[in-house]
Amino acid sequence: MNTLIRWNPFREFEAMQNRMSNLLARPLLPSGIDEPVGLGEWTPLVDVEESDKEFTIKAELPEVKKEDVKVEIQNGSLRISGERKLEKEEAGRRFHRIERSYGSFERSFSLPEGTKKGDLKAEFKDGLLKVHLPKTEEAKTKTLEIPVS
Repeated sequence: MNTLIRWNPFREFEAMQNRMSNLLARPLLPSGIDEPVGLGEWTPLVDVEESDKEFTIKAELPEVKKEDVKVEIQNGSLRISGERKLEKEEAGRRFHRIERSYGSFERSFSLPEGTKKGDLKAEFKDGLLKVHLPKTEEAKTKTLEIPVS
């Protein structure tokens, strides 16, 4: 049985946009050279949130070992760096396609005013790095009600 599907030109634009995004995300190589395996740059996804007591930075680092992650403060910036290593082919196991990016990464964030630089804590569990930036007493949020006239 044939089904009639209504044509939507915007759906085709969306598909074209996705194909262009994928094309432009790959490194451009001269013709005749194979695509490098695992040499693509990658940047871990990060969430930054604020509470009354602290700022928290959460970085997704799937398949990165704790030993391969470094967190440091440098010139008023928090720097998260590390490396996701490419698995090696073993006997009886071959890779047919590698789309995920591997290699070194680095993210830097300016430390907000009122951060206790000496009390920073970092924890790493299940591929999620959490960096806690406690606030000084002066920087903690105080609610100030403003009268509306």
